[in-house]
Amino acid sequence: MYRIEVGPGDLAASRFGIAPLIEVHSALGLVAGRMPVGPLGPWVERSRPAYREVAGDPAVRALAFLRRPHGYMADFVVPPPARPNLTVAEQLATVRATPLDQARREIVRNLEGLPEPGAAIRDVLDASDMVERLATGLETVWRALVEPDWTVLRSILERDIVHRAGRLAAYGWAEALDGLSRQVRWRDGVIEADIHADATYRLGGAGLTFVPVVFSELGAALEQDWPYTLMYRARGVAALWESRAPRDEDALDRLIGRTRAELLRLLAEPATTTWLSAHLRMSVGGVGDHLAVLRGSGLVTRERSGRKVLYRRTAVGDVLAGGSPAR
Repeated sequence: MYRIEVGPGDLAASRFGIAPLIEVHSALGLVAGRMPVGPLGPWVERSRPAYREVAGDPAVRALAFLRRPHGYMADFVVPPPARPNLTVAEQLATVRATPLDQARREIVRNLEGLPEPGAAIRDVLDASDMVERLATGLETVWRALVEPDWTVLRSILERDIVHRAGRLAAYGWAEALDGLSRQVRWRDGVIEADIHADATYRLGGAGLTFVPVVFSELGAALEQDWPYTLMYRARGVAALWESRAPRDEDALDRLIGRTRAELLRLLAEPATTTWLSAHLRMSVGGVGDHLAVLRGSGLVTRERSGRKVLYRRTAVGDVLAGGSPAR
């Protein structure tokens, strides 16, 4: 059992985040038969043909071999989010920046208790470019298994964050942890988690990072080099395989207007007002007015990146746009 001791400043320091690569590695573990399927059987059955297309890749095979239902997994392969709203590209850059010596130490620890890997897997894990090969394997799995469902996945995760963060801010630890998992309890200033280890950790004012996940169960990353992280299954995962009627692409234009619909489609990737105005051949002010309406409606958000202000769709905007590209 993990015991996480919480101090007076830890509530304010706690935060929530989404970790795309944790979902990537967990999804691979499910379709490769390395983890129990649980309630995700319908998604696994739907995704197996896509998995078969990449299953022969030695790096993908190595990543699947490293995935285990319990016990330590190499931290550099499944980094927790250093900040909210991380993209998979940003997390892959973090993986690729891992020093080889660190990666080798973590792989050795990951392999403890596992059978001896086959020759093809061992070639990947012993290679001088092992970090790059595993990062490329993660990217391959992302494109095959997770990216096609990312719009719905992110919506599930963000809705759970809104629910759980609201409970944490308004009512404190006990309410935030209530219903999070049957394996997690709050007892007099201590979070107890039934994870296959026996250790006590003190947050010491650093707070706890909560990471909702879809493709795995309860987990924790409590190593010194990472933010203290607790992963738990998000609510509403059935949205991944529930049937959805085909969309009428012109319906979005009729609902919110052609220009705002086109802006929403263009914001499948973050963009500046200047870029959007050039693409649509509209004035910056006109684009800004439309973005203000979309932002006020909760369909887009904005954040500063250096000297630029980037707009991006929210999870609600993703669902409304249906992942459709700009026309």
